[in-house]
Amino acid sequence: MDFDLSEEQRLLKDSVEGLLKTSYDFDARKKYQAEPGGWSKSVWSKLAEQGLLGLPFSEDDGGFGAGSVETMIVMEALGKALVVEPYLATVVLGGGFLRRGGSAAQKAEHLPGIVDGSKTLAFAQLEKTSRYDLGDVSTTAKKTGDGYVIDGEKFVVLNGEAADTLLVTARSAGGQRDRAGIGVFLVPANAKGVAIKGYPTQDGLHAADISFTGVEVGAEAAIGDPENALPLIERVVDDARAALCAEAVGAMDESLKTTVEYLKTRTQFGVPIGSFQVLQHRAADMFVALEQARSMALFATMASDFDDAAARANAVAAAKVQIGKSAKFVGEQAIQLHGGVGMTMEYKIGHYFKRLTMIEATFGDADFHLRRVSAAGGLI
Repeated sequence: MDFDLSEEQRLLKDSVEGLLKTSYDFDARKKYQAEPGGWSKSVWSKLAEQGLLGLPFSEDDGGFGAGSVETMIVMEALGKALVVEPYLATVVLGGGFLRRGGSAAQKAEHLPGIVDGSKTLAFAQLEKTSRYDLGDVSTTAKKTGDGYVIDGEKFVVLNGEAADTLLVTARSAGGQRDRAGIGVFLVPANAKGVAIKGYPTQDGLHAADISFTGVEVGAEAAIGDPENALPLIERVVDDARAALCAEAVGAMDESLKTTVEYLKTRTQFGVPIGSFQVLQHRAADMFVALEQARSMALFATMASDFDDAAARANAVAAAKVQIGKSAKFVGEQAIQLHGGVGMTMEYKIGHYFKRLTMIEATFGDADFHLRRVSAAGGLI
C-alpha cells in the first residue's frame, strides 16, 4: 500500500505546520490559555482563514471535501504545537455529527459558522456513571408537543465553557443502558435551563460540567433519528479517536525531538549526556514506540472510513491500545531523561506528557480498548 502523501496533502502539511511555527510557540500558548474560554480567538480566525476549519465538509456545504487523511495531518500538527483551540470539539466532533447525520437545514444553520470561525461546538456526552460506555445515558429528552424537554447532567465537556452550541446525548426511550432510545440534540448554550460551570483541565484545555433543567428544544434539534442515534454517535466518536491518535503522534514526535536535543546540550562530567550509551538506548526505544504509534494512527485513519461498523470499531480500538502504551512510555522516558526540569510548569516537556495522558483517557483508555479487541477476537 502507498502511504506517501499526495502533493496536495504535503502542501497542507507544510501550510498548517508553517502557520503554527510562526504563531504558536510555548510562550504564546501560555498567553492563549489566559484568554476567555482558554483559547485564542485570533488563532482560531487564522485557522479559518487557512481553510482548516472547513476541511472535512463538502464543497456544497462551504468546505473543501477533504478526507480522514487530511484530518490526520492537521491533528498531528496540532499535537506537535500543543494547540489548545477547540478543533477536536468543533470540527471533528460537532462538525462530524452535522456532516454524517445532519439535515440540510441543520447544516445550513451551523456549518457556515464553523467554517468561518464564528461558531464553536461541544459534545456533551459523559455522565457520572457512563465511564466509556457511549450507550449509558440517563439524561432524558421527553417528547412534548412539537419538541423535547431535556433534563440531566453532563461532565468534562470539552470546550463546553465557550461553545455556542452543544450537541447533547439524551434518552428519548428505553432504560439507562439500552442501545435503542438515544438521540443527539442541538442545544444553544444560552438556552433557558442550561447551567455551565467551566474549568481548566490538567492538560491546559478547558472543559465544563453542564446541567440541563427543563430545557426546551424543537423537533428540528434532533440530529437523525432521536431514538436510534447510537450508531451515529459511535461512528463520530471513532472519527474522534482516530483524530486523537494522530494528535498523540504529533505530541510524541515533538517530545522525542525535544528530548534528543536536550541530551545533546545538557552536560555532565564535562560531556553531553547524550554521549552515554544507556541514554542513547532509551532514546532509541522512544523512537521505536513512536513509530509503532504512527503506524497504528495511520491504520486508525484508514479504518475510520470503513463502512463495516464492527471492523471499524475493532481497528480503531486496536490503534487506541497502541497509542496509549506508546504515549505512556514516550512521556515517562521524556520526563526521566530531562530530570527535575521536566517536572516544572515552566518547561514544555511536562505539558506534552499531560496532554498525552489526557488523550489516552479520552473516549476509552488502553485497558478499555484492549478488552474490546479481545472480545472481538483480535484484529479484523
